[in-house]
Amino acid sequence: MSAPKSIVWLASYPKSGNTWTRIFMANYFANQKTPLSINQVNKFGFGDSGASMYSRIAGREVDPKDKKEILSLRPRVLSAIANNGASINYIKTHNANAVAFRDDLIPPQLTRCAIYIIRNPLDVSLSFAKHFGHTVERAVELMSRDDFLIRATNEYATEFVGSWSGHAASWCARSRIPVRAFRYEDMLARPHDSFAAMLKHAGIPVDPDRLDKAVRFASFDEVSKQEEEEGFVERSENADRFFAYGKVGRWKTELASKLAKRIRRDHRDVMKKFGYLE
Repeated sequence: MSAPKSIVWLASYPKSGNTWTRIFMANYFANQKTPLSINQVNKFGFGDSGASMYSRIAGREVDPKDKKEILSLRPRVLSAIANNGASINYIKTHNANAVAFRDDLIPPQLTRCAIYIIRNPLDVSLSFAKHFGHTVERAVELMSRDDFLIRATNEYATEFVGSWSGHAASWCARSRIPVRAFRYEDMLARPHDSFAAMLKHAGIPVDPDRLDKAVRFASFDEVSKQEEEEGFVERSENADRFFAYGKVGRWKTELASKLAKRIRRDHRDVMKKFGYLE
């Protein structure tokens, strides 16, 4: 008996709004009277790189830095998630929708659909640099490399990311699964419309009151306050805060013109497609 197509991917290039989307989804499904703790988000949707999942499936400790072993276990890990009895399983990923070492990172046979969050790479570069502890110059360089990886740690396996343009194209231009893209900037401007459309794309009924509450509970002010009070387990060791900025257009005052020029040159086609070229 084949596994059900229960996986809904929440996909994005790093620092593009994936975590905010997960917090909204978690609050929508929790449907509590008060905001869900940002440190409980993983109860309603988790990432695909957690080393503990691979060790559990293998029945022993697995080295998350062993790319080939992790990839050999990945189909079993995803199949176990798809077969857990839930009608929908949200999985966060920064992986490209591609093949690594001949293994399909995003198997269509287990996938219901994908939500792809895209953000202006001019702004991404600044957040990317801070999160990974790089200079902005280095961040811009990595964002243009087709071989860019988020390297494994003791807790997380390698993520096969690639360039900003290549990542977007893998999900939005040549995907074998139903994908709907959402611009981070539109999500900020019209969160109710964007999040309602995400729910509909996944086949989830939209309750207006529940939607409004989840939007409020996932607001930047709310999550920033929570991080200030209790910290956030997903904060990078390279940054003081995870939810440091909630605005669009920081690049206009903080990104060197030569770097902005390179980003436009390297990613022109995809930027044009998504309305990021002025």
